[in-house]
Amino acid sequence: MPELPEVETTVRRFRPLLEGRRIIAFRTRWQRHAVPSAPAVRRGVVGRTVARVSRRGKYIVLALDDGAHLLIHLRMSGRLEWAADHEKEPAHVRTLWEFDGGQRLLFSDARKFGRVVYTRDLAATTAGLGIEPLAREFTADAFDTLLRRRTRQLKPLLLDQSVVAGLGNIYVDEALFRARLHPLTRSDHLSAAQTASLHEHIRALLREAIRHHGTTFDWVYPSGGMQTRLRVYGRTGQPCPVCHTPIEYLRVGQRGTHICPRCQPANGAPRPKRGR
Repeated sequence: MPELPEVETTVRRFRPLLEGRRIIAFRTRWQRHAVPSAPAVRRGVVGRTVARVSRRGKYIVLALDDGAHLLIHLRMSGRLEWAADHEKEPAHVRTLWEFDGGQRLLFSDARKFGRVVYTRDLAATTAGLGIEPLAREFTADAFDTLLRRRTRQLKPLLLDQSVVAGLGNIYVDEALFRARLHPLTRSDHLSAAQTASLHEHIRALLREAIRHHGTTFDWVYPSGGMQTRLRVYGRTGQPCPVCHTPIEYLRVGQRGTHICPRCQPANGAPRPKRGR
């Protein structure tokens, strides 16, 4: 699933294409894509102009000129394409928008998990999302408070979108490695120095990934460059870049997890099930 850097890269790509453009048609070939319904989305967006394109967590957010918003979540297999009316569509297009000037925004989604959400109350729709890790208010002190108020294992906690919005499997594994923390360490067991280190590495890692246009992980997102800079994710059995110990693959909270067992000692945390 595209994570914060991939979604932010997509936002930056489409911002100059969409802002100031008027939507003249909306169609979906997969009714579950549209929330609350395809007719409701159509009534809300057709005739409206895209005023601003931004991101909230893993959502692409289109602010419309009447104050309403359209949120696009790519989920497991979604990707956006920009095409002229006469251009051939890519595979698996489920939803599309037509714009003035003869251009179309195409939402391809092989697995059909993506969502397009129309709302007139953005705050209420996104109320369940946690703090943005690149926002000014995401300070080391705020992060320390967030972790100490909970008694959860680090990886599941950081993947929880209601706690920190936008993080996913790739960047949580990488941030924990760079901070030298085991993914099963309890959040309230961290020292102030460990919390500060994790905070610093999360922000630095996300900024680095955005500079490199995110991570290419399969055909869904082919244009990233961050995959060559990952230190543990997807490197099972390869030597750790720090200590040369083979990278291990574990299952943590039903999620594939990559660690260096030497750089990220368990220190009394319950031993997770080994993966492949």
